[in-house]
Amino acid sequence: MNSKDLPPLNPLHVFDVAARVGSFAQAAVELNVTQSAVSRQIATLEGSLGIRLFERGRRGLTLTHAGNAYWREVAPAFAMIAAATQRVKRDVRLEPLRIRIYATFAMKWLIKRLPDFEAQFPGITVQMSTIVTPVNFARENVDLAIQLGRADGQKAELIELFPDIIQPVCSPKLLKKKPIATLDDLRHHRLLHSHYRRNDWSDWLSAAGRKDLLKDQDNYYPNSLLAYEAAAKGIGVAIGQVQLLGDDFADGTLVPLFDRPIDRGLAYYAAWSKDREPDRKVRVFVSWLRRNISESITGN
Repeated sequence: MNSKDLPPLNPLHVFDVAARVGSFAQAAVELNVTQSAVSRQIATLEGSLGIRLFERGRRGLTLTHAGNAYWREVAPAFAMIAAATQRVKRDVRLEPLRIRIYATFAMKWLIKRLPDFEAQFPGITVQMSTIVTPVNFARENVDLAIQLGRADGQKAELIELFPDIIQPVCSPKLLKKKPIATLDDLRHHRLLHSHYRRNDWSDWLSAAGRKDLLKDQDNYYPNSLLAYEAAAKGIGVAIGQVQLLGDDFADGTLVPLFDRPIDRGLAYYAAWSKDREPDRKVRVFVSWLRRNISESITGN
């Protein structure tokens, strides 16, 4: 096919609509243009073809014999283009965004905000896996990972989301039973540890100069999520990732203690493979993630 054999496509589209609705005025409404713009497009197409496509009579606008024959050929082509476009969009919608994420990050922050992302981008389906080991993009079928660590030495492209700041937290119910006004008061409470963040309490107490407060009777949980749940039930005092606990502080489930947060230089990052350019779904999710983190975590 020679492109010179094709008529101008925009006037052709206008012709298809006008022929279908039988009115330049109605075509203008459907196309969101003026009626005179429709008339100009039809005149352009008629000039290109060298034939009249419409004529006006007592019954209004009608197709000429040549116009009717032409539209019968053109209309199915536009229908095929519309159907093909819908299939392509449907195929894109079925492609998921695969995210590697920590269970605590997912439960404490992401899941409750996902409906907002899905409403803004209905064509992207988010699939999450919760694994704590470092991501290997060469071996895993993952588009994006939320990783905790330092920026140096990472084998991925990174965008920092927020710093990892830790501070003791507990339930208000616990404070009513046994107030915690000083560090020494921690002797009367169980410290709740996470297996995967086993150094958090040690680091915080070292920074406070009170590592002696670690006890053999402390409780250890497989992850931070369970430690926070235990703290919420009044079992003891957890060491909290304060940036992820804003909702718990807001609704009174947990309260921060001592006003001594520490930053060890760790941060949460959005990470993707260095070997490929991030596609649209990764870019829009990271943009949405940073915007919502800015609003809900960093307070900007």
